[in-house]
Amino acid sequence: MTTAAHPALRDAEHKPFWLDRSGPQQPVGDPLAGSGRCDLAVVGGGYTGLWTALLAKERDPGLDVVVLEARQLGWAASGRNGGFCSSTLTHGTANGVQRFGEETHVLEKLGQQNLDEIGETVHRYGMDCDWDRAGELLVATQPHQVDELTQTARLAEQYGAVVKTLDAEAAREQVHSPTYLGALEEPEGTAMVDPAKLVRGLRDACLSLGVRIYENSPVTAMTSRGPGMEVRTPRGRLRAGRVALATSVFPSLLRRLRWYLIPVYDYALVTEPLSQAQLESVGWQQRQGVSETANQFHYYRLTPDNRILWGGYDAIYHYGSRMEPALERRAKTTTQLARNFFGTFPQLEGLRFTHHWGGVIDTCTRFSPFFGSTHRGKVAYAAGYTGLGVGASRFAARVMLGQLYGRDPDIAALSMVRRRPLPFPPEPLRYAGVQLTRRSMARADRSQGRRNLWLKVMDKLGLGFGS
Repeated sequence: MTTAAHPALRDAEHKPFWLDRSGPQQPVGDPLAGSGRCDLAVVGGGYTGLWTALLAKERDPGLDVVVLEARQLGWAASGRNGGFCSSTLTHGTANGVQRFGEETHVLEKLGQQNLDEIGETVHRYGMDCDWDRAGELLVATQPHQVDELTQTARLAEQYGAVVKTLDAEAAREQVHSPTYLGALEEPEGTAMVDPAKLVRGLRDACLSLGVRIYENSPVTAMTSRGPGMEVRTPRGRLRAGRVALATSVFPSLLRRLRWYLIPVYDYALVTEPLSQAQLESVGWQQRQGVSETANQFHYYRLTPDNRILWGGYDAIYHYGSRMEPALERRAKTTTQLARNFFGTFPQLEGLRFTHHWGGVIDTCTRFSPFFGSTHRGKVAYAAGYTGLGVGASRFAARVMLGQLYGRDPDIAALSMVRRRPLPFPPEPLRYAGVQLTRRSMARADRSQGRRNLWLKVMDKLGLGFGS
């Protein structure tokens, strides 16, 4: 239980809804102990690691693949996100154009192909993860955002997306909120999924192909050993021909990566199931995901049992890239989320929240994943998804396997794959810069989108982000 200022949070429990809904996960085996060998060691048991293991075995069934997870599979971002599986690899077309230019044409096609192949994999293995290619609605809640949506639609169509702009009346027909002034409907680029069930589906698919998985096996060291690598855990060590690092924002075995990533805390709520009358009062017949166009934006969706998941708005960075369980609670943000929820859906006044939680997003300065290899090509890594990793993690797995085994030369040649983002500055400049950017973006929301000098400088440096 938790005590909170908003009455709708009175009975809310602090636990991720998806992990709670799926029930206790049985361990797949004992932690790694003793010494052993494998062809490919995957460090990290979230989406990136599980996709890497699965694609590796699908491409080469004879490959001996091991996944090493510090805790339980999917316990971090992969089990506690909103369940938006997006086709974008670049955190939106505009961000892609700004950073990768005309290469965006190729990246958009690869993103759609990637999303299609995720759906095919879900159906081929019979993954019970509530996969629904429902699309997404991007909504404007302030007058200046309506013009921005029109510009977004033109850019999306230029790069091959199927979109439709909606006026206020048409937007409110889709989802009944008095705050909507317009919307952009994108029916093909996003699927809704139960993220924890997707983890379990990937786990089962990996096990069915012979992948060995060791939970509660944090990798504490990685060293080069002859033609391969050695990774160590508290109770064991593993000689591997190749290593794929899929540790997201958690401290990397490659210290150089710590300059490129910061942990940002995101928070979410889930309501009790809506009654039939409440469901009818919000419409939402297409059950698509919804996101706002503001800098401080909410994302929300219906769950399979007709609850509303409501998240976003705040993105909290703590000095020194601090991460600890206590930071997964933030009463100020949780209360603000509840207030904003009823501002969007006043017809649901009296509805209660049952769950609230927080989690860490791995953010880099280009707001989309980056890749690389080290130790003479024996180690590959991917990170930096900035909140859109559910879909992009599979593409990242493909990139890492290409780097490790010399596959997909066309993808390896992409500047998105070859170039790394700009590093973050050291503290205290890092903290000061993040806080100044957050305040400036919030001020822009209150000022009809007008960006102050700081944001304009960030734009010129290639560090700007408008959503």
